Amino acid sequence: MKKFNIRKVLDGLTAAAAASASSSSSSSQQPGQRPADSDIVESLCSEHFQLCKTVRHGFPYQPSAMAFDPVQKILAIGTQTGSLRLFGRPGVECYCQHDSSAGVIQLQFLINEGALVSALADDTLHLWNLRQKRPAILHSLKFNKERITFCHLPFQSKWLYVGTERGNVHIVNVESFTLSGYVIMWNKAIELSSKSHPGLIVHISDNPMDEGKLLIGFESGTLVLWDLKSKKGEYRYSYDEAIHSVAWHHEGKQFVCSHSDGSLTVWNVRSPIKPAQIITPHAKQPKDGKKPESCKPILKVEYRTCKSGDPFIIFSGGLSYDTVGRRPCLTVMHGKSTAVLEMDYPIVDFLTLCETPYPSDFQDPFAVVVLLEKDLVVVDLGQNGYPIFENPYPLDIHESPVTCCEYFADCPVDLIPALYSVGAKQKRQGYSKKEWPINGGNWGLGTQSYPEIIITGHADGSLKFWDASAITLQVLYKMKTSKVFEKSRNKEEKPYTDIVDEDPYAIQIISWCPESRMLCVAGVSAHVIVYKFSKQEVTTEVIQMLEIRLHYEINDLESPETDQISTVGISCQGSNSQTANSQSHPSTSSTSSDGLRDNVPCLKIRSTPLKQVAGYQAEVVIQLVWVNGEPPQQITSLAVNSSYGLLVFGNCNGIAMVDYIQKTILLNLGTIELYGSNDPYQRQPKSPRKTRQASGGLCDINESSTVLDDRCKSPTSAKMSRKLSLPTELKPDLELGFESKNKVQGLNHHLEKRQLKNDDVKDNSFSRSRSSSVTSIDKESREAITALHFSETYTRKADTCTSPCLWVGTTLGTVLVIVLNLPPGGEQRLTQPVIVSPSGTILRLKGAILRMAFLDTTGSIIHPAHDPWKEPNIQEEKDEKDKCRKLRPVSVSPSSSQEISETQYAVICSEKQAKVISLPSQNCVYKHNITETSFVLRADIVGLNGSTCLACFCANGHIMTFSLPSVRPLLDVNYLPLTDMRIARTFCFTNNGQALYLVSPTEIQRITYSQGTCENLQEMLGELFTPVETPDAPNRGFFKGLFGGGAQSLDREELFGESVAGKASRSLAQHIPGTGGIEGVKGAASGVAGELARARIALDERGQKLSELEERTAAMLYSADTFSKHAHEMMLKCKDKKWYQF
Repeated sequence: MKKFNIRKVLDGLTAAAAASASSSSSSSQQPGQRPADSDIVESLCSEHFQLCKTVRHGFPYQPSAMAFDPVQKILAIGTQTGSLRLFGRPGVECYCQHDSSAGVIQLQFLINEGALVSALADDTLHLWNLRQKRPAILHSLKFNKERITFCHLPFQSKWLYVGTERGNVHIVNVESFTLSGYVIMWNKAIELSSKSHPGLIVHISDNPMDEGKLLIGFESGTLVLWDLKSKKGEYRYSYDEAIHSVAWHHEGKQFVCSHSDGSLTVWNVRSPIKPAQIITPHAKQPKDGKKPESCKPILKVEYRTCKSGDPFIIFSGGLSYDTVGRRPCLTVMHGKSTAVLEMDYPIVDFLTLCETPYPSDFQDPFAVVVLLEKDLVVVDLGQNGYPIFENPYPLDIHESPVTCCEYFADCPVDLIPALYSVGAKQKRQGYSKKEWPINGGNWGLGTQSYPEIIITGHADGSLKFWDASAITLQVLYKMKTSKVFEKSRNKEEKPYTDIVDEDPYAIQIISWCPESRMLCVAGVSAHVIVYKFSKQEVTTEVIQMLEIRLHYEINDLESPETDQISTVGISCQGSNSQTANSQSHPSTSSTSSDGLRDNVPCLKIRSTPLKQVAGYQAEVVIQLVWVNGEPPQQITSLAVNSSYGLLVFGNCNGIAMVDYIQKTILLNLGTIELYGSNDPYQRQPKSPRKTRQASGGLCDINESSTVLDDRCKSPTSAKMSRKLSLPTELKPDLELGFESKNKVQGLNHHLEKRQLKNDDVKDNSFSRSRSSSVTSIDKESREAITALHFSETYTRKADTCTSPCLWVGTTLGTVLVIVLNLPPGGEQRLTQPVIVSPSGTILRLKGAILRMAFLDTTGSIIHPAHDPWKEPNIQEEKDEKDKCRKLRPVSVSPSSSQEISETQYAVICSEKQAKVISLPSQNCVYKHNITETSFVLRADIVGLNGSTCLACFCANGHIMTFSLPSVRPLLDVNYLPLTDMRIARTFCFTNNGQALYLVSPTEIQRITYSQGTCENLQEMLGELFTPVETPDAPNRGFFKGLFGGGAQSLDREELFGESVAGKASRSLAQHIPGTGGIEGVKGAASGVAGELARARIALDERGQKLSELEERTAAMLYSADTFSKHAHEMMLKCKDKKWYQF
């Protein structure tokens, strides 16, 4: 029932009366009631729905720190927004988020302990428990007086060293997460070696051979080797240049520092006066012996030794300043060879993977993990040329910015193998032959067996097909739509594009039929391409192209009453198979009589033969052309049907339908021509204007030009001279600003009355309008096509049988029905024309139409007709082809056809409400006003648990589901506020309670609204921690053990414990308990898996206690037995002695 709205009363008597009428209309059918002509039993109830996040895929957005557990083989990456991503073997990934959004500055694993320490920019330390499938925080420590700059946790130690901005070193017990009273103050550390403050701490590490010696590096260039036992500085080292990082030789006699002038200094521990060696690897060495020129800072250096061979010195940065435009580099120095590895993006961090976790042993590095701003690269150090490993994680989603995506669950089972087989041929060569070295964790036990596919469209015109089954993600197949167009041969030559200077091939809409494998995409340059799937390679001599002149303009209009259903007959004139404005051949004229550009498409079709490999192959290209100096408007809706062989698309000018089998244009009409003589808005056609109009298209917000060309504006942001008098409530306007360096482009969006700022200026793919469900078109002077749906249903009230038709939805909430008269199959389909005619049916809703679907008498979705896929490049026998093709009788008059009484239900969802209309009677049997203060961004009719429901995502962040056909609310969760247009453009629902959206420019977030999936999620997730034995410590050898060589251990408990060091000041840091212990497991885990996890943990604890008791008992038995033997021996010895012999 519609909620009472006080604003309606305040708007005046007229508005109040309208609201009252609407309320009575809504309440005429209570949600639980069933109309007389509906026998559908709805099985879905609110208990079947629960909303939760499942997994996050893609590259961590804005990475800032990295760590690796060499025993567990787990990689952790922290980001500037406070999130953590943990990676194990392919398929084992985990996403965590700190409570605050402060950036992660450093990560430290408790190696082989199943725990991780994170240091954040807000001066907090967090201890994460990784022994559960969803990691949680065990402890937190908030520093109040000092800022954290560096942390160091020695291997197999429970004491964490924390360096601060003031130059002090504090020590934290990671078990209790409390501060020790032992503090190393900066003034005591440097004593009289410096007259000024040494700066913040940039490095802390203990000597690999002596845990009692701590090396502290200050930013100014001073280092101190601190003796923990004597509590004084043993050696002090000073250099003129600032220090960025320090690395030890494993023997503990030398260490190397990297500096801000691009130099490396090697120091002998016992020679603090001057460095043993100074090298500037990338500087030009002067001949006169002067100091080498300064280079860029070396941000990090690692010093790794090998048992056989020269050591590795690996560092990032340090390039000469005259290498302008050179890409970021990682330098590998090994013996006399120096290799410079260029990277595609700036280096955030790197670390070497070694054979041993012990710092006092030969490391024998075998790989380098390099974290870039937008990529993760692993370099193989064991092969010549240092090849990289093939990355098995789905981290290249953002290879080109994502502009749209679609999600398909429960696909045909043969689809993923087919896509994989053609995609396997696209794999690059030259990767390392070794296995991926990050291989920790175990896979989850997935119970979902249905295939899932995600398709992403990108700014460069490419498409990627992903296998998303069982909460994993793996790329199957990539394709480029730009291959069918001519490209500029050099940068100076102007490309063959008109609307957009950047990304003219960007994908806006994807229409895909999984059963027939037909694919259709619409691009930003007002172009549409139809693809067929083939497993065979083919060479296309001439690419079929159709040009369409789709342009229409109207005078002012008057709005009719809302919520009306009209079936008045419409004149069929002008609805013939092809209008005078359409062109099915390339135009030769580029200007009109008055010199304006006319009849020219935005992109130039490839003129040379195109070799199309196995996979999706272009069938026909359709382009909208310029009209009297006006570029074509963006395409707002798209649909394809393999059974009919038809493609249809629309924009704010009108609608066009193409027969892609015969390569002909069937329909080219302005939107108001669909109404015929019964246009409820009383609009009159008007000749096209001569003035330049802003074009449809995506525009680059990262462009360096200072002048914003009108052609780069979205058509919805261009203010037309004539306005509509809206039949529905005016949507609230919201300015969504996209700022770049030298310009600000304003787009009018109706996303509630508040300012939204795009937080990612660099990502140019989301400054673009894709459909009218996101951008407000209804306040412009054109009625855009927003929804298209092919179906076999009743088109008129008097119909007694179903027939093929097309349902069209517009921004003004109108639904029109077009009848399709298809010829029989076989050869006749190739020669006889398809007849298109309006039915006269007009339905009305509030707000722009978003989605339409049809239900049968059981409540099941009636899917559009489709042909099964068959190889298109094999010539079949005529009889076989006719047999495979679906035969369709010629449409006849309904009066002469056989009468049937089967009822269908049309489900129509708009931005404001949902209606269920009984067919053929066209009675509105159910209606629900979804939202009053916001509007729906995405709506899908999906299947769940054998039933059907309507799923909606609103601009105010609410996710809602409704039962069908009663439109009864089942779920309403305030999931996330719409703070970014990226979410609005990419959010989509699919079957079985699955949904996804692009949460950042590089990451896809998958969610579920199914209670069953939420309950099974714990079992489906992979395990990060697996019981692994820690490798044995390096053998000290006989002579080292005899003469005191080898690594020296330290009893840190004795030094840092409360009994010796005392308590730390309470005002220095505040301890905050977390939820990651057993209590956290109890809260996070659910279902059988959670109970098993708790039982297993309890058994482990009990087993440990029993083993300790058993060991103590055995020791006592051994002691008693020894005592008994000694007593017996003494008795035998003394038995025959006299008393005076004792």
